[in-house]
Amino acid sequence: MSEPFSVRVTVRGYETDTQGHVNQAVYVNYAEHARWSLLSAAGITQARLIGRGVGPVALETTIRYRRELLAGDEIDVTCVFEWGGGKTFRILQEIRRTDGTVAAEVTAVAGLLDLEERRLVADPGGVFKELAAEPALFGL
Repeated sequence: MSEPFSVRVTVRGYETDTQGHVNQAVYVNYAEHARWSLLSAAGITQARLIGRGVGPVALETTIRYRRELLAGDEIDVTCVFEWGGGKTFRILQEIRRTDGTVAAEVTAVAGLLDLEERRLVADPGGVFKELAAEPALFGL
């Protein structure tokens, strides 16, 4: 894929703190929204995941704040999956204003949890590929 998956969000006033900029925890919500939007665009619903007996789990999230965001700002939240060979994968995301200014970089380590065994599945990329109508959105 030449361009990363992206979803547009408008910063809402209730997401800001007393300084008038977006509260730190909201960045995680923006990142999560983009991840679920990518799954949906690829044809994977929560019901399909549950039907397959798996669910995505966040194992680690790192946020690098670059510029503040204010109520009314329009932002694009990107999402790129990076696959290794094990049970986990990385999700690389940027949150940027529509003028191109990067407000934050989010890096996450995630996996797919087998809901019965309560353990990470051995090949999460394979499961996404199996479930997705558009596996290319995951770089598969």
